[in-house]
Amino acid sequence: MNQSKRLLLVEDDNEIRDLLCTFLTDNGYQTDTAVNGMDGLKKALSMEYDLILLDIMLPYKSGDQVLKELRERSNAPVIVLSAKDMVQTKIDVIRIGADDYVTKPFDLGEVLVRIEALLRRSGRRSDDTEILTHKNLSLHVKEGRAFLNGKELSLTVKEYAILQLLLSNPNKIFSRSNIFDSLWEEDSGNYDDNAVKVHMSNLRSKLAAQDTEEYIETVWGMGYRLAN
Repeated sequence: MNQSKRLLLVEDDNEIRDLLCTFLTDNGYQTDTAVNGMDGLKKALSMEYDLILLDIMLPYKSGDQVLKELRERSNAPVIVLSAKDMVQTKIDVIRIGADDYVTKPFDLGEVLVRIEALLRRSGRRSDDTEILTHKNLSLHVKEGRAFLNGKELSLTVKEYAILQLLLSNPNKIFSRSNIFDSLWEEDSGNYDDNAVKVHMSNLRSKLAAQDTEEYIETVWGMGYRLAN
């Protein structure tokens, strides 16, 4: 099943890169590699990848700069790999477009599970034919595209998934924990409140940039729902 999935691994540590590349290949993925930020960005923009694994501490061009430039032209799912375990670091990379974050040293099984979960989430975009609408917003689920006032929104996989979750359940209030359990597909013991908050903040900012209407409202003490 994974033979059609092509991943890009941008990692300058030879041991980690070789280990991950071998592991992912053994699990059926086609894996390209890059050893610095400049080469990684060039490859990421020259070929369509199903998912990108991106180290932060890279030579020539840092991983966060790669991510910023990548997000100007691509919505490919990105998992950041970093030895920095600070909450603020995680918040910062999610704000600039990362879909997930794995801290080094990591367990190879954990990386695989996160890859599979993110690919499932992005792959579900083509599983349905419906169009979800709310006010001036429409989601073309089959194509995995969102439009506001007729203009396409540039969303990450997680931002799109949050929007689809809310539009599919227009009268339901979702707590951050509900959203995490629905979209991250991990054990609730790994619940990351900050990740949900940042993805939600990014999504709301993108909606606000194209329309003065409110689309997502905060129900204090409870969570989020579509705004009437």
